[in-house]
Amino acid sequence: METGYTKALADKIKEQLGKVVINQENMTNFGLTAIFSGGHVLIEGLPGLAKTLWARCAAKTISADFRRVQFTSDLMPSDILGTNIFDMSRSEFTLKKGPLFTNLFLADEINRTPPKTQSALLEVMEEKSITIDGVTHRLPPPFIVFATQNPVEFEGTYPLPEAVLDRFCMKLLIDYPGVAAEKQVLLMHGQGFKTDNLDRVETVCSPEEVLRCQEETDAVTVDDGIYNYIISIVETTRRVSSVAVGASPRGSVALLLASKVYAAIQGRDFVTPDDVRDLAAPVLRHRVILKPEAEIDGLKTDKVIENILSHVKVPR
Repeated sequence: METGYTKALADKIKEQLGKVVINQENMTNFGLTAIFSGGHVLIEGLPGLAKTLWARCAAKTISADFRRVQFTSDLMPSDILGTNIFDMSRSEFTLKKGPLFTNLFLADEINRTPPKTQSALLEVMEEKSITIDGVTHRLPPPFIVFATQNPVEFEGTYPLPEAVLDRFCMKLLIDYPGVAAEKQVLLMHGQGFKTDNLDRVETVCSPEEVLRCQEETDAVTVDDGIYNYIISIVETTRRVSSVAVGASPRGSVALLLASKVYAAIQGRDFVTPDDVRDLAAPVLRHRVILKPEAEIDGLKTDKVIENILSHVKVPR
């Protein structure tokens, strides 16, 4: 395996994404970390902040099959999984595949669909396979779910249960891009850019090359001190007085794997404490549940994680 292959590929993808998604570097860095590690991502942000555009562009850069479904209150599991249909001419059932048979699946406004459909998606995210009428169909790798939700509009929504949230490797919070970046967006559109036409975004690799990156990141070195550091951070989330439920061991694993990919994207074959610190909030914020009284007092999960990082001893 060529050293630095992951960084070189990530830089090419970042360059293409930067052509249409302006000033969302955190989303790009963390999103690519998830793609290269095979993890799923929950993106929370107001409408119009390029969440869907980013996912479409990312899929094009890696030549991945992409499907987007607008989740609604009447969406049924079969609408995303698929179903067997009886073919009268052949007197047999044939599988009509649903949109989940893809590489990169975008679940838009995932909290607008009922728990039954959320649970169907949960199985696919965990097993990376779909079972229809007792027959299991493996999904082509890489398979990654990007899901979005609106943080301010809760009427007619079904909040994601902890079991579903825990399957997401990261939860990313997307904010306004800033005045200068917004002007760049206006200039792009003023010059004829259309969000339904991604001609300016080039394909730089294949899905197979993304899988090669996963092989390279498996070899990233993790010092014993880093293992202890991750354990200390996650274990502390379970002991903080303002926290009702701390992160699970799945959170520890997600933080470890994401840190290895994050290091590789930056051209290193070893993990540093800064890698862990940078990823602590994205990986743990949806796994830490605050007590009701803490939320009433205005305390935020990110602030709790920040306080934990300031108190846990950093390895030398």
